Amino acid sequence: MPEGNHKSALILGVCILLGLAFLGYFLGSSLIKFKEYERTVTVKGLSEKEYPADVALWPIHFSSANNDLAALYASIEKDTNEIIGFLKDNGFEKQEITVSPPSIIDKLSQGYEKSKIEFRYTATQTITVYSKKIKDVRATMNKLATLGKKGIAFTGNSYENSTEYLFTRLNDIKPIMVEEATTKAREVAEKFAKDSNSKLGKIKRAGQGQFSINNRDKNNPHIKKIRVVSTVEYYLSD
Repeated sequence: MPEGNHKSALILGVCILLGLAFLGYFLGSSLIKFKEYERTVTVKGLSEKEYPADVALWPIHFSSANNDLAALYASIEKDTNEIIGFLKDNGFEKQEITVSPPSIIDKLSQGYEKSKIEFRYTATQTITVYSKKIKDVRATMNKLATLGKKGIAFTGNSYENSTEYLFTRLNDIKPIMVEEATTKAREVAEKFAKDSNSKLGKIKRAGQGQFSINNRDKNNPHIKKIRVVSTVEYYLSD
């Protein structure tokens, strides 16, 4: 082989060797950095606040009984007008009051023996108050006894017929609570990073979590406890 060709081949071989060495170093360094980026910590942050309910759904149930169907309807109508007047006197508007059709039961048609029933017909009626005036609702509920003294028979003390208090402003408070939950999650992550001699990096993944709305306690259903837990995953580095 001519001397010139030998030198060219040698130079080419050295270049290839250096290139492979550089490539190996580059890939190794990249792999180490990639593994560093994969070091993460996942933490949770809680935000919990209390807010007053802003809507009350108050069903008022009452009943009447009679052996004459026409008289029964007249009695229910009279009691309905009495209750609506009472509600208006206590500050509720017409649009806040809804009256459902009465439910009539004929006991004879249901197989009762005539000799064993005092009244053949019974009727139940529901008037519903849907209002944002929570304080007025709670105050007026305590005054219903005045109508009971006039002969109106109120029913429906079961859980299904109880007053509901709703919180409808969740979208207004979401940003504040999510920010607080995320801040608390970062505080936990920073503590973890410090304890493990690491540095906290950027967020890799974050989940808002579900908001829950519950009564503060059974005696204060008009006060709501709102809660959200955010889950955040951070990168760690040395």
